Amino acid sequence: MGQGGESRRVQAYDGELGVAVARAQEGDEAAFAAAYRIVQPGLLGYLRGIVGDDAEDVASDAWLEIARDLGRFRGDGAGFRGWTATIARHRALDHLRRLKVRPRATVLEQDVLELPGTHSTDDQALETLSTEYALELVARLPRDQAEAVLLRVVVGLDGPAAARVLGKRPGAVRTAAYRGLKSLARLLGAEGVTDEGPRTLGESR
Repeated sequence: MGQGGESRRVQAYDGELGVAVARAQEGDEAAFAAAYRIVQPGLLGYLRGIVGDDAEDVASDAWLEIARDLGRFRGDGAGFRGWTATIARHRALDHLRRLKVRPRATVLEQDVLELPGTHSTDDQALETLSTEYALELVARLPRDQAEAVLLRVVVGLDGPAAARVLGKRPGAVRTAAYRGLKSLARLLGAEGVTDEGPRTLGESR
């Protein structure tokens, strides 16, 4: 599948998303709801990787701003995905500044997923990125790598769009995403099923 597989599945909705956004800008509330349904899962996954359990609150703040400024948006479905990610990132960084904490991971569910075997690959790492467990692993990556992976795979942005969200050059974001995926594959391969139950990032046992 490669790095773009999950992203391509996300981007498959961009045509539908573009139509929904255009109608929403004309005041169609049902179209806005449709755009929300398409974008929200990836946006929420991205925010979970940054602010952990506060992701839904931050997403709510972001959507208030998205709804308020919708009339100023210009672009297609892919552009809307990038625009909403930029807004969500700003709200997340504001939230972290208020808390004066580093990005933190979510608390794991005990039965989130059955871990892959020892032959973990980048592809398997990508396949599991929609899970709470994988998001917790992503939160262990350096910040630039974590955000690059989340934007490319979970939100579904291409390289240039992810670079615009992060305010970096596409090459730097490409490198960060590549390194993050390699590290994620190693983490998935090194983790084993234990009966210790869930723990939060940085918690010692």
